[in-house]
Amino acid sequence: MENGYLGIEKLKKFAAGCLAALAVLVAGVPRDSRAEVDDRTRLALEALNRLKDTDLEVNPALKQAVLRVLEQVRGEPEFVEVVRDFKLTGHERELIDLAVRKPQAPQAVTAVRLLLASTNSAILKEALAGKSAPTVVELLGAATDPRAVAWLQPLLTDSNRPLELRQTAVRGLPQTTEGAHVLLALATDGVLPKELRPVAATELRAARGPEVRAAAIKLFPIESAAGGNLPPVSELLTMSGDPKQGAEIFRRPAVACHTCHQVNGDGTDFGPKLSEIGSKLGKEALIASVLDPSSGISFGFEAWRIELKNGTELFGLVVSETAETLSVKQQGGQVTDVKKSEVATREKQSLSIMPAGLEQSLTPQEFVDLIAYLSSLRKAGM
Repeated sequence: MENGYLGIEKLKKFAAGCLAALAVLVAGVPRDSRAEVDDRTRLALEALNRLKDTDLEVNPALKQAVLRVLEQVRGEPEFVEVVRDFKLTGHERELIDLAVRKPQAPQAVTAVRLLLASTNSAILKEALAGKSAPTVVELLGAATDPRAVAWLQPLLTDSNRPLELRQTAVRGLPQTTEGAHVLLALATDGVLPKELRPVAATELRAARGPEVRAAAIKLFPIESAAGGNLPPVSELLTMSGDPKQGAEIFRRPAVACHTCHQVNGDGTDFGPKLSEIGSKLGKEALIASVLDPSSGISFGFEAWRIELKNGTELFGLVVSETAETLSVKQQGGQVTDVKKSEVATREKQSLSIMPAGLEQSLTPQEFVDLIAYLSSLRKAGM
């Protein structure tokens, strides 16, 4: 048995050596031959992908290969993956630069998570003090990492910061359970600045935890602009709406439909695209979808809560899945790829990500205007 075990271990080392040699061979390409570098570097990345999490200090040949490939992909999203997979340190500057330059790349969120785990906090502090602060704050929220709370919370009460940046920090906090409770406590204790309360109310009323939602509804009761409930649907259907006014309401901060939906490319790619929604749903169905978003969740837009073994939480849409990985799109449109082996729990949510009660901040006429705008979004010629 012992000999068999030793034989297997030798075979593993031999295979690792072969892959390392392959990576060294294909990565050793002149930097000025970009077409050749691209093809060969992809092959090297594939070879290294089979050796990730290997201790480089006990395999000098593999370490040399990893560092060569790292140099080839410097400035590209794959750089983040190599740093993560081989637990490389000392690359915080490159990570933040890449995240800021390519914030829509899934690796941007990974880069921020690596920075949160790093002992070198000076890089994040510097980035938050510079021109890239809005992007960094948004990525900190998208990271859904409890460690981001300590970076986002101080921004709320910093009156020297732009209001828009502080609002982004408010939106980022409820992306984790810890952050949602912190934001709720600040609001409850009266510490949260007055100008941030409307955004906090919207975010907390839509928080993933039912206990946070319930507390937020009590703390921030929705006052109907009409002083009461909307009239019956039958009456709403007889009212005339103004699509132009409805378009403005669609983008109003208190309603903020554009932060989850796109219309002709404008807005955030998260929920269903609405460019042709008027061709698909009649006015009565549109009214129902706004009043009770959980009653008819579109296929593929079901919400999932995923907790990783390292404590990170993901809450959003599963946009692709393989035998080994999950791709999760979160509010804001960021897509995060995670290995299934890193998932602790995965739970499908019964409620829509779209919060109920948005209509309660509108007058009946404003609500009808919003429906008129949605109804006007049709295919050309219809």
